[in-house]
Amino acid sequence: MDAKVVRRQKIRYKIRKTVSGTSERPRLSVFRSNKDIYAQLINDEDGTTLASASSRDKDIVAQKAPKVTLSNLVGKAIASKASALGINSVIFDRGGYLYHGRVKAVADGAREGGLQF
Repeated sequence: MDAKVVRRQKIRYKIRKTVSGTSERPRLSVFRSNKDIYAQLINDEDGTTLASASSRDKDIVAQKAPKVTLSNLVGKAIASKASALGINSVIFDRGGYLYHGRVKAVADGAREGGLQF
């Protein structure tokens, strides 16, 4: 494996030791690929995904915009899905990525959508 991938995986394991989601306060997990970004609300007690949003969703893909702007829209989308489920507080899991750029944009979008973390 690539050294960068191994490094991120080790950071991810360290984060996951302390960050765990519940049904009242799920974990907002972010995955970033080169092209797209994905966000999930996860209940770690049951091992279930409560809601998800990505930059590949039809309404977000329709917006022809830079990746950081699309990431912000993903954050707003996951926040609206969470509020529909009655969730207003989450634990943010940056997934081993730096809290910068697209990952920060997802967090900012989620906050604008009404989530607290």
